[in-house]
Amino acid sequence: MNINELGLYIHIPFCKSKCYYCDFNSYASKSEIIPIYCNALIKEIEYYDSIINKNKYRVKSVFIGGGTPSFIDSEYLAKILEKCRDIFELEENAEITIEANPGTLSKEKLNAYKSAEINRLSLGLQAWQDRLLKSLGRIHTAAEFVENLFAAREVGFNNISVDLIFGLPGQSLSEWLQTLDNVIKLNVNHLSCYSLKIEEGTVLHEKIKNCEIAYPDEELDRDMYHKTIAILNKNGFIHYEISNFSRPGFESIHNLIYWNVEPYIGIGAGAHSYFEGTRYNNEEIPENYISAISEGKIPKKNIDVLTFQDSISEYLILGLRLTRGIKIEEFKQKFGKDLFELYGGKIDNLIKRELIRIENGHLKLTAIGLDLANQVFLEFI
Repeated sequence: MNINELGLYIHIPFCKSKCYYCDFNSYASKSEIIPIYCNALIKEIEYYDSIINKNKYRVKSVFIGGGTPSFIDSEYLAKILEKCRDIFELEENAEITIEANPGTLSKEKLNAYKSAEINRLSLGLQAWQDRLLKSLGRIHTAAEFVENLFAAREVGFNNISVDLIFGLPGQSLSEWLQTLDNVIKLNVNHLSCYSLKIEEGTVLHEKIKNCEIAYPDEELDRDMYHKTIAILNKNGFIHYEISNFSRPGFESIHNLIYWNVEPYIGIGAGAHSYFEGTRYNNEEIPENYISAISEGKIPKKNIDVLTFQDSISEYLILGLRLTRGIKIEEFKQKFGKDLFELYGGKIDNLIKRELIRIENGHLKLTAIGLDLANQVFLEFI
């Protein structure tokens, strides 16, 4: 029997305070339900005992995201991971990541994470300047971030990723370059650098709508992105996905599962799954999720069995996010179709527009294509 690799995502939707740009499924006012929510997570994991064949699937990545997982007591996380190991077959060297925010971390928690065999930290910094952190509703300073990073290294974490955001309202190019320079000097292994997206329903969106702050400048945003690529490449980082950079060997295994269209199971409120050709997600509201679990119901909704064409489109769109692009021969092996017979005209047009190129048997985005990726993706929907 062939062994298939699998990812696990575990959603912790609780935060100490919700950031002004955040439109994720997260809550700053529901701490009282944390214990029963974590019990519901364990029950949902148990549901997969009858679904997953341990001889067919091995888990190569577990990602605990949120929300702010580091906000809740570490004992809950230890029990959740223990249950994962009971139900799923984890690979010996599985990547186990927890998202953590300065302001919610302590050395005691970091030691508990190590004891629970968490081996990768994803730390949210976003910006170096405290005035920008305050404008985003962050609950920490840059100094607290540095303190947490050093504490993490002291207890033995050597695989650390940092999240940054550029294109912030009121952020200058020099401030962004200072942020990059300072983080590079800290010798982290992985950086996720995201262009700020203003989402409806967020505090930032309201502030812009009410003319309290100015909408970020698009030209400056692109200049920041281009300089990010150049600076990180010069400093030994591999630009392996539109927004992600890593030292050699430190690419995010979990994110590569998504971009390579490999199977993963999401546990928790609003968590998404892609398993055996079907996409689905759970009830988003934590109380509804808990109620469904307590009633013995499966909290799945929006179940979508992918068609052959859906699978091709997703493979192309997600694969083109990777800077290595799509291996043309692998596409034919996977789908039994020639890529150029299906999309030859569109590919020729995108090449003429200098948005994609063919290099060493791969179809990939150009530098211009990285800026206009969504236009490229639309051609394959």
